[in-house]
Amino acid sequence: MSEDHDHEPELISPVNPLPPVVVALFLMIIGIEAIFSLASRGLIGGAGGIGWRLEALQTYAFSGPIFDWMWNNSQWPTEHLIRFVSYMFVHGSFMHALFVCVMLLALGKMVGEVFTGFATLAVFIVSGTFGALAYALLLDDQAPLIGGFPGVYGLIGAFTYLLWLRLGQMGAQQVQAFTLIGFLMGIQLIFGLLFGVQNDWLADVVGFITGFALSFIVSPGGFTRLREKMRRD
Repeated sequence: MSEDHDHEPELISPVNPLPPVVVALFLMIIGIEAIFSLASRGLIGGAGGIGWRLEALQTYAFSGPIFDWMWNNSQWPTEHLIRFVSYMFVHGSFMHALFVCVMLLALGKMVGEVFTGFATLAVFIVSGTFGALAYALLLDDQAPLIGGFPGVYGLIGAFTYLLWLRLGQMGAQQVQAFTLIGFLMGIQLIFGLLFGVQNDWLADVVGFITGFALSFIVSPGGFTRLREKMRRD
């Protein structure tokens, strides 16, 4: 009896690989944090390694006072401009970085499977940049802004856009797409009441809004869809 190999079913992996850009962001964040964590325990860097995290925060964290100085003096040195992005890759502790990485992998996978790698990276970086800008312009906070949450919230905004689009195609109420961000903001409010409110929530919210708005342009067919909508309106 002959065997027919032409119609054998294709094996489908139950786990789709993570988008490369998400893996790259994850490795950068967790790699930097691993260096700081090992150094703080004296495992690398010797006695000087204990201060590596503090030195990195002083050099790469986003600073409202430094932004005010640049704004007032109309001077924009590169070493300070990079803080708009670099702050997202330095964290206050291992747990801080871990929470960012978990959300980055989850949201980055869902967004990166639809968006191109460039679009996914743009959402993360631009959302974090606008989050820092809002932190500087709307607040007078002396505390530095650190951590990747504003960029992650940008990915939440992009994911919300995808849900919003899908619900619209199904004829369902599109406001349901904002359930996730409402839930997360509720958790932040509870933590704020329990442990003290920190103003970095503003950068997260602006990151979310930026990610949602940017998705109208960088999502597949997004610019064409936006142009058609503007013509109809």
